[in-house]
Amino acid sequence: MSDSRLTRRGLLKGALAIGGGGLIVAATGGEVIAASSSLAAKNMPTPYTNMFRRPPVLLPYEQGVDAKGPFARFALTQKVGTASILPGLTTKIAAFNGIFPGPTIRVQQGTRAEVRIANKLTVSPLHGGEFSTSTHLHGSASLPQYDGYANDQTRPGYVKYYQYPNWQQARTLWYHDHNHRTTAQNVFGGLAAQYHMHDKYETAQLPQGEFDVPMIVSDMAFNADGSVAFDHGDNAGFMGDVIMVNGVPWPKMKVKPRVYRFRFLVASISRSYRFALSTGDPFYVVGTDAGMTPKVNAVSSWRHGAAERYEVLIDFRKYKPGQKIELKNLSNKNNVDFANTGKVLQFEVVADSGPADTYKIPTTLDLGPQPFSNRGAIEVNKLTPDMAKARRSLRLQRKNGIWTVNGETWEDIEKTNFQRVLGNPQPYDVEMWDLINESGGWFHPLHIHLIDAKIIARNTTSNGLSHAWESGGKDVFYLGENEHVTALMQFTTGDGNAGGRYMTHCHNLIHEDNDMMIQFAVGDVNVNDPVASDRPKPDPEAAERPATYAPGYPLGT
Repeated sequence: MSDSRLTRRGLLKGALAIGGGGLIVAATGGEVIAASSSLAAKNMPTPYTNMFRRPPVLLPYEQGVDAKGPFARFALTQKVGTASILPGLTTKIAAFNGIFPGPTIRVQQGTRAEVRIANKLTVSPLHGGEFSTSTHLHGSASLPQYDGYANDQTRPGYVKYYQYPNWQQARTLWYHDHNHRTTAQNVFGGLAAQYHMHDKYETAQLPQGEFDVPMIVSDMAFNADGSVAFDHGDNAGFMGDVIMVNGVPWPKMKVKPRVYRFRFLVASISRSYRFALSTGDPFYVVGTDAGMTPKVNAVSSWRHGAAERYEVLIDFRKYKPGQKIELKNLSNKNNVDFANTGKVLQFEVVADSGPADTYKIPTTLDLGPQPFSNRGAIEVNKLTPDMAKARRSLRLQRKNGIWTVNGETWEDIEKTNFQRVLGNPQPYDVEMWDLINESGGWFHPLHIHLIDAKIIARNTTSNGLSHAWESGGKDVFYLGENEHVTALMQFTTGDGNAGGRYMTHCHNLIHEDNDMMIQFAVGDVNVNDPVASDRPKPDPEAAERPATYAPGYPLGT
């Protein structure tokens, strides 16, 4: 159960900060809090002066082959660290291995991963309570007890060994905190990072190595002393005035005249984005939440909500060395914009001494066979309405100041001892879900755990279908004001998993914490109990495990 000291409406009141120093806040008409950093002019970052950097790639501390096949073991420590984000100041963060973003984990399809996550945090400076965590690998078909269930809490001084099967098709995943009632603060404070799963089809068709670039976009606000500032207002949302990419405010990236693949993740807790290039040139969308798209679509911009992942190609071959191209944020309805939140990053083209890039941008992609198709698994893009065994509706509403799904909250789930479920499909069943935003003054990025889904209808597009950029498998669904999405999904457990309970919630993390989350179950409601099946244990290691990282690329590239 969640800490009884943390109530829904009393969790955060007024301006709170890691380290103090004051926060200038204002509620907007939609009640979201807009936070203008109270920094001195000399401490406010200037766009396009800091160099781009990539998060380090974590290497396993052990790998090999056992009776079940290849495996790799990784170790992460949740701890306080110090970041150099602002000129002349340092910022205290709480993060994986003490860095934000945390290290990228890379695995091959079919290689099981065990990730040891030790909580060496103590008291949260945001809410003053115990700094408990629960880590969710977002995009993974994990067993419930390793899925980051909100009430599966790892307390300070404890450790949990998360097991990830990695049987799905190649994709960009991310891991982040999911602790009930404090997810927004914990992610905002630094507990987020990418996780890449590769397979031979993705490796053969999309840029790799230097030209495969993680892009974690987030916003933040700061107090005068450089500390992270946060306010939840009336539980509606929080948006800062500093845009960061991989933890760097408005960076400048040096690119060669080649085709690059960018793995975009929005790790903001409330803000959404609409990315565009200052030249008006296209992005080529080659991947969504569930991996590669069967068709490659060229778009001049795309709408990107919290937790969504989009993989895009940008062709820099037409530009001359020295040319600069802005990655802009055109924003969306009900965002709160500041002087520089329309800027994200600046690309600067540099000379390339290597051979000319002959990569041909594809029009279609071969995703390969769906794993476990011999057990009834269907590749998500091949799902059709006639396969659906049930149709369900999820209505997102605000009632009496509380965010709800079908009129219910996670508190309602807790009161049933976690037995209440939205539905109970069986393994490999296909269902059709209608996702309906009835809180017209706000947008919701709705996340459904476990599944990949295909959007077959959207009420706000000209043709009634999905947007061009979301034509691949999805697990987060941007529900704009009064939008209605219909999605097909299969409850594929693949690796022999008998199922269990999984969450679905808004990924505006302030909405999730207050209390916009319910659950469904695959098969037996009580199999693989997400809290009791594999509880965190006291950490026998007093010291942090040293981390080993792969060689990186030069700063700015």
